[in-house]
Amino acid sequence: MKITNLDLTLLRTFVAVAKGDSFANAAKSVFRSQAAVSQQMQRLESMLDCELFVRTGRNKRLTDQGVRLLEYARRMLRLNDEACLAMEQGVFDTPVKLGACADAIDTLLPEYLALSTSTYPNLRIEIKVGRSQWLGSALRRGDIDLMLDVEEHTEFRNCILRTSPVVWISGARVRHENDMAVPLVLIDAPCVFRRMALKALEDEGRAWHPAFQTTTVASLRAALRAGLGVTARTIEMLTPDLKVVDKEMGLPTLPSVSYQLYTRSDDHSDGTRKLADLFSAR
Repeated sequence: MKITNLDLTLLRTFVAVAKGDSFANAAKSVFRSQAAVSQQMQRLESMLDCELFVRTGRNKRLTDQGVRLLEYARRMLRLNDEACLAMEQGVFDTPVKLGACADAIDTLLPEYLALSTSTYPNLRIEIKVGRSQWLGSALRRGDIDLMLDVEEHTEFRNCILRTSPVVWISGARVRHENDMAVPLVLIDAPCVFRRMALKALEDEGRAWHPAFQTTTVASLRAALRAGLGVTARTIEMLTPDLKVVDKEMGLPTLPSVSYQLYTRSDDHSDGTRKLADLFSAR
């Protein structure tokens, strides 16, 4: 008899038996009685007109035909489960526009994007990178739906995703004297890390000078690697070619900052709400 359809319920039990080496173990994983599992496997063998198992003591071992079916069964169940998950997630008509500060792009955001992809595979996310002032204006205008930033924006709803220590960072191979005027690598104002660094140094009466100024985090990293000076940034910025120099240079302790997710109170779109809830619950 030609086979035209395979029963996924039977295949799921078959995979459970193959994994557990016995009908008894499979019964527990598929929430059926041992007798029901045995009947299902008899039906599957009858449908395929072949033996799938041989007994070895109290366990069940796959026959050659059983081994051949197992590969297909796993693939079919995996595709079935993916389809069910995709249908459960629904269809998102429009992408969620997420605005983020540059510091979050290569430190915090990747793990959250991976979480979003695995949870809502149908949800498209568009990333827009900008500085705090632009991000706040963009969220206010509706040009972005969510904002991830380290600055305070009191007009929007917010939740803290992570609080990170801020440290003094320089190139890993650079040696600094702790009594020297601090050569600062800075991002142009306005910048929360710039304000923090200058205030801490001025409060202690520590001399400093602007060794390098830029508008981007990428060029800030390049200046640090080149040994042009030090900067204040979250611990997430550290890579093997950078190091913390707080003790080496006798620099003042800096306060922590919080990466915060901001939303507008009037935005009730399904994608924005689900993504915000997902990030907040991380």
